[in-house]
Amino acid sequence: MADRNAQIRASLNAKLIESGEREQMKQLLRQRLMEYGWRDQMKAYCKEIVKQKGLENITVDELVQEITPKGRALVPDTIKKEMLTRLRQYLSQHEEL
Repeated sequence: MADRNAQIRASLNAKLIESGEREQMKQLLRQRLMEYGWRDQMKAYCKEIVKQKGLENITVDELVQEITPKGRALVPDTIKKEMLTRLRQYLSQHEEL
């Protein structure tokens, strides 16, 4: 079952890339996140983390690891729903997946 799900995901991702839909969805996501101030919130959070730990005491990888959970949590539900709806619409138009 896990293998089948992985195959479906890989097939969907390939179709999204091939059709250009993935890039369009990424652009829409960036736009929506900026509209909601997500980027500014994350920028401020990054500055806070660097200030707490000290610039010389944190690597980029450590910073990414530190901010990722908060970044995901700060994505508004409305944006998640919008992206999911768009993905479902794509799937309904491409039932061969």
